[in-house]
Amino acid sequence: MAIHILSPQLANQIAAGEVVERPASVIKELVENSLDAGSTQIDIDLEQGGCKLIRIRDNGCGINKDELALALARHATSKISTLDDLDAIISLGFRGEALASISSVSRLTLTSRTAEQSEAWQVYAEGRDMKPTIKPAAHPIGSTVEVLDLFYNTPARRRFLKTEKTEFMHIEEFVRRIALSRPDVSFNLQHNGKLVKQYRASELEKRVELVCGRVFMQKAVKLDWQHDDLVIQGWVTSSENSELQYFYVNGRVIKDKLLNHALRQAYNSRTHEQQSYVVFLQIDPKQVDVNVHPAKHEVRFHEARLVHDFVYQAIVMALESNQQLAYNEKMVMAPNRQAAGENIFNEKKETEQKNYPTIGSLPKKPINHIKENAIYGQLVETKPKVEIEKTQLQSFQSIEDDSITAPQQAVIEALFPKRSVPLQSLQQQLDSSSLVQFGRVLTIIQSDLALLEKYEDNQQKLMLMKLPVAQQKVTAIKLLSQESEKLLIPLTILIDHKEQQLLTSYQKQLHFLGFDFYIDKAKLHLQSVPKMLRTMNWQQILPALISFLSESEQEVLDPTQIANWLANQYDDEHTVCWSVAKVIQLLAQLEQIDINLLQQQTFLYPVDIQLFTQSILS
Repeated sequence: MAIHILSPQLANQIAAGEVVERPASVIKELVENSLDAGSTQIDIDLEQGGCKLIRIRDNGCGINKDELALALARHATSKISTLDDLDAIISLGFRGEALASISSVSRLTLTSRTAEQSEAWQVYAEGRDMKPTIKPAAHPIGSTVEVLDLFYNTPARRRFLKTEKTEFMHIEEFVRRIALSRPDVSFNLQHNGKLVKQYRASELEKRVELVCGRVFMQKAVKLDWQHDDLVIQGWVTSSENSELQYFYVNGRVIKDKLLNHALRQAYNSRTHEQQSYVVFLQIDPKQVDVNVHPAKHEVRFHEARLVHDFVYQAIVMALESNQQLAYNEKMVMAPNRQAAGENIFNEKKETEQKNYPTIGSLPKKPINHIKENAIYGQLVETKPKVEIEKTQLQSFQSIEDDSITAPQQAVIEALFPKRSVPLQSLQQQLDSSSLVQFGRVLTIIQSDLALLEKYEDNQQKLMLMKLPVAQQKVTAIKLLSQESEKLLIPLTILIDHKEQQLLTSYQKQLHFLGFDFYIDKAKLHLQSVPKMLRTMNWQQILPALISFLSESEQEVLDPTQIANWLANQYDDEHTVCWSVAKVIQLLAQLEQIDINLLQQQTFLYPVDIQLFTQSILS
C-alpha cells in the first residue's frame, strides 16, 4: 500500500480512540471546556446512560460566530498558542482534539452565544470531509453541546459499552470528582428526565460534606500544609471500607503512580485500614507537566522526590495528630478521681512522654511556622558542624523555651544527631610527612589501569594503579568520616529472630557509620543512613548487608570492613569511565589521606624499568 494522507474523518476517529472511551469520557471533555470558559453553572442532561443523548449547557463566555467552525477542527484551541505555554498550563484542556474527536463518532451540535452578539449561532459537521455548517439559533449567553447516538458509525466501539446502569455510574462518579474540585460552580445532573444530583455553589468544606457524606467529615482530619510554592489541603482519614479517594493537582483530577505511592507509604502502618482522602495539591504550573497522558489523568513533576516526600510527610503528620487527639480525648474521659490533690494535666504530660519513643509522633499543637523555618534554616547551613550545633541550641533556647515538650526535643535531637569528630578533621591535624605523593599520570591502560610517573632521589619511578580498587579505598574512607542523614521515608523490612540478634550485636558499628534503626515486632525500621549513600536502593542493599554480616559469624567485623563492603556496593552503582582528568581527581583525593590508612600495596604496583627493558631487548 502506498503512503497517503489520512482523511480528516479517519484521523479524528483514530484520535477519538484515545480521548473518547465511553460516555463519561465525553462528559469529562465537555465539562472541562465549560469550566475553562468561566462557567458558574453547568447542566448535564443524559438519556440511556449517555449512549443516546448527552447535553451539556453552561453560562460561560461562549464562542464567537467566526470561531465556531474552528471549534470543531482538529488541533484548534484558544488555551495555548506557543511552545512556552506548554511549560505552564493552567487550563484543564489544551490539545484541541476533544470536539473534533467526539464529532467524528457521534452527531454533535454546538450552539453558542457571546455577550457581544445579539443572536446565537449553531454549528455541526457532516459529510465525508466533515465540513462544518453554521446557522442561526436561539440561546442565552453561554454554550450548549448535544451529542447524539455515540459510536453510531463505529459499531465495534459501541459493542464494548456496558449496560445503561454501569455507564451512568461512571458518569456519576466523574460528576462527584469534578464537583469537589470546583465548589464555586453549580452542577445539575439529569438522567432520563429525572434530576439525580444537584450541587449548589458553596464553600469547599460544605461541598466535601455533600459529596463524601457527614460520616467522612466527622472522622476526617483537616490537612493544611505549605512549603515554599507547595500547598496541600484537604481531609484524610482511615477506615475499614471506603472508596473515597480523590486527589487533585492544581484543580485537575489525578491518578498518578508517584502520588499513589506516597499515599500508600503514609498509610503503610495501618494494615487493616483503607485510604480515605480528599486532597488538593497546589504547585507552580512550571513545575508540573500535564502533557503526559491522552486523558490527562497522569502528570510528571520536575522535582518528583520533593513532591513525593512533601505529600508523604503532610499526610503522616495529619494521621498521627488524629491518633494523638483520640488518645487525649480518652485520657480526659477517664481521669484519676482518687488523686484529688494531684494535677491531672501533669499526669497526662507524663503519659504523653511515655507514648512518644519514636521519631515522627508530634503532639497536637498549633503549627508554629517560625520554629519550623528556624529548623529548616539550620538544615541548609554551610557552617562547620560544631558551630551549627551551637547555633541550633541558641535558636531553640530563644524561641519559646517553655513550649518545647519532650517529644519535640526528641525530634530536634534526631534531626541534629551528635557525632564524634570526623575523620577528615583528624587528617588535617596529621603531620604532612604522613601523606604520600603519587606523581603524575602518563596514560590509561585497559580502561582501568593508570600508569604513573614520579621522581625520587633524581630517579624515575613508574607505577601501575588499579583504579577501581583505589576508588573503593577513597569511598570507604569517606564513609568512615560521613555524617548521618535521615531518610524522609523510613524503610521497613521483615527480619527473623536470628537476624534481630545479629543486627543488635552490630548496632555500635553501624551507628558509627551513620546508620540509625530500631527493631519492633520482627520489623527493622531504618531511619538514617550515611550521607553519601542516601540515594542508594536500600530495599535491595539492606538485605544484602544483613547477609554479609551473617556470613562473618566467626569474627566480628569492625566498621572499616563494613565500610569496604558498602564502598563496593556504592562503586558498583556508580561505575566510572576513567579518563586522565578523572584519574587526576582521584590522585588528589588519595594524597589527602594518611598513608597508614591507604594500604597502597592493594592497588599500587611498582614497575621495574630495567627488567622491562631487558625483556624487550631479549
